[in-house]
Amino acid sequence: MTFGFDLDLLRTFAAVVETGGFTRAADRVNLTQSTVSQQIKKLETNLGHALLIRDRPTGSIRTTEEGEVLMSYARRILTVSAEASQALGRSGPLPKTVRLGVPEDFAGQRMIDLLSGFSRTSPGARLDTVSGWSFELRRLLHAGEIDLALVKREPGDGACIAKWEERLVWVGDPVLATGSDPVPLAVFPAGCIYRERVIRAVERSGRTWRIAFSSQGLMGVQAAVASGLGLSLLPIDAVLPEHHVLGSSDGFPPESSSELALIAMTKKLEPTVRELADFLEANLTLLHLSGRSHEIG
Repeated sequence: MTFGFDLDLLRTFAAVVETGGFTRAADRVNLTQSTVSQQIKKLETNLGHALLIRDRPTGSIRTTEEGEVLMSYARRILTVSAEASQALGRSGPLPKTVRLGVPEDFAGQRMIDLLSGFSRTSPGARLDTVSGWSFELRRLLHAGEIDLALVKREPGDGACIAKWEERLVWVGDPVLATGSDPVPLAVFPAGCIYRERVIRAVERSGRTWRIAFSSQGLMGVQAAVASGLGLSLLPIDAVLPEHHVLGSSDGFPPESSSELALIAMTKKLEPTVRELADFLEANLTLLHLSGRSHEIG
């Protein structure tokens, strides 16, 4: 037979054990001594075990073996109950969760710092982020699983809340660039804008290509390029010091910029979602302008 614990009975039981007597327990829980006795008896009856041993000559109280076991659970149950009451009893509504999708390859630490800034300025909001490639983020947005998404796309590819130009550069070993046919490529998964751009550009040059390395993550492609496995096209803020930037003299003329866009499924956003959108628009613009001063010429 199962038994649901009555918190009032547990609270009285804990008071008796912790104070060492019925009289002191009655003062703690604001009940009469007879009521305390009745509640303990009811708890023992419900559980089918004696919980306390009363020493008549001294008036002291100690737990039975079953009472000792119950006391360890009672402390935890009462603590969790108090925490739940505090969480649900706080003034004002619970924090509104805003679900944001961010690109898999988008400046990890800077993005974390940026979102931490939003949490500090908007303590009434709770952020739930998911990272993925842009085609996956679009799917989540259309399915209603996220509220906003930052996606990489071709310039002007649909409506958006805000957008930022993303300069792309060729990186890789110059020897591979000029002396290899087919051209070895280090690429992201199928559907990624950078992969599509790389393949189209090589085909426009009249050369053939092969996938030498493919990775689900930015770090994998960066490492492959640095070790000479293949060439790639990367956003300029993803170029590492050990990368060699290729140019027209290497057979890779400049590629037109792509676009980072903040998108939503509707123009009418909930207040907290709009708050995040406005924050991202303002701060990503500052971040973008700051990054331009560090671009490779």
